[in-house]
Amino acid sequence: MLNALRHNLNVLESVATSSFTAWRGCLVVSAAEQPEKPIILYDMEACPYCRRVREVLTALHLDVEIRPCPKDGRVFRPEAEAVGGKQQFPLLVDENTGTVLYESGDIVEYLFRQYAHCPVPGYYAAKVWQPALSSIGSAASELRGLHATPGKRPTQGLHLWSFEGSPFSRLVREKLCELEIPYTLHNIGKEHWTEIGPAKQRIKPGQYRPIPGGKRDAFFQQHGRVQVPYLEDPNTGTSMFESARILKYLEEQYGS
Repeated sequence: MLNALRHNLNVLESVATSSFTAWRGCLVVSAAEQPEKPIILYDMEACPYCRRVREVLTALHLDVEIRPCPKDGRVFRPEAEAVGGKQQFPLLVDENTGTVLYESGDIVEYLFRQYAHCPVPGYYAAKVWQPALSSIGSAASELRGLHATPGKRPTQGLHLWSFEGSPFSRLVREKLCELEIPYTLHNIGKEHWTEIGPAKQRIKPGQYRPIPGGKRDAFFQQHGRVQVPYLEDPNTGTSMFESARILKYLEEQYGS
């Protein structure tokens, strides 16, 4: 009972985080074609500058390989320093173009230019107040996803279907970051405004049908619904929906 109450409180905190960040990272702006080689992001979930990059990855429907680098982390921080020369995040590595970039503004501009072939839209352009509001958003979620916690390393990276603005998905990403578990982040943002709302009650009434041919449609064809978070762990053959179940699984399987 107490665990359920705590989880519900964390969900409300995550809703506040999404609200402080103006719910960016929910709707797809331009569905980009996935590149041949995976984009890699050295990332800290609670960092407002990393969050800005993840928002754009959702807006472009781009999948990305996440290398979690929480404070006091020992798994990917040394690797990030070897790649870019310093432990600063976000750090984006795109082997398709030989690009290595720090600074969220430069990364956002690069992603829109390279994968949407357009300048940064106004909604995703830098605003002077954004870092402050995003930092407040991180505080609203008790700075989860900021510091490393002891845990076990999986042999293979996990797979998470998510979109940045999803309060439930954020809880899972926070845990993966704290445990320094690498994962492929499959972004399936909302492809039309009528998809706004929770999985079981969207704005548009009637049975939900995603736009044919898109990433959400492919997910729907496989699972019979479009709901995030959804986790697959190739190390154990486990797959599951529901943030509370996923968090329990991650703690039992990879926690200290």
